[in-house]
Amino acid sequence: MTAVSEVPLTAKHRGKTAPAKLAHVVYKTSQYEEMIEWYRLVLEAEIMSASPMVTFLTYDEEHHRIAIANMPGLQERPFQSAGVEHCAFTYACLDDLIYTYERLQQSSIEPYWTVNHGPTLSFYYRDPDNNQIELQIDVFDNNQKVNTWLEQSDFASNPIGVIFEPEALIARYRGGESLDTLLARPVIDPADLINHLPLPPSG
Repeated sequence: MTAVSEVPLTAKHRGKTAPAKLAHVVYKTSQYEEMIEWYRLVLEAEIMSASPMVTFLTYDEEHHRIAIANMPGLQERPFQSAGVEHCAFTYACLDDLIYTYERLQQSSIEPYWTVNHGPTLSFYYRDPDNNQIELQIDVFDNNQKVNTWLEQSDFASNPIGVIFEPEALIARYRGGESLDTLLARPVIDPADLINHLPLPPSG
C-alpha cells in the first residue's frame, strides 16, 4: 500500500463516479430500548419511524442517519475482534462540541478518550453495546490547511494524537485563549505514544 501524505482530490475531480454521501449506520442489538434512547440522547436525534423490529433516527435533513435493529439473543462481540472501529460525527464549532460534552455529563455519559488528532479535536464514547462513536470538530477549515499541517507536523511518528483533559481545555477556552493555540496539537516523544492510546472497555 502506498502511503498518502495529503488529502486527495475528490473522486469527482479525479474523473471517478463515487457515492454522493455516507447515508447511515445500522446497528443490531439485543438492548433495543437502551440503544434507541442512547442515540436519541447523544445525537439529539428524533425517531423517524419505529416498530418492534427496527427504529430509524435522524438529526438532520436525511430521512435516517441511524437505524437500530432489534435482535434478541445476540452474543457480545469481543473487543479484539475485527470490524468497524468507530463512527464519527462532526460538529460545526467548538462551542457545540463543549455544549454536547457538558450536556451528556448531566446524564452520566462520559467520554472514554479525549484526543487531539491534529486535524480534529475528538471526544470518544461507547454506546450500551460498546460500539464506539467519535464526536469531533475539524481543526482546519479546508483541506489545504490539513495538507500543510501534515507536511509540517510529527504525524509520521504520531498518527494517533495527543490526549487532553476536557475540563482544562474548556477552562482555557473560556479564559479567552485563541483557537490557534488551544487546538494546536502538542508534540510528544514517540516513545510516549502508548500513554495516549485509549483503554479497552472495563468488564
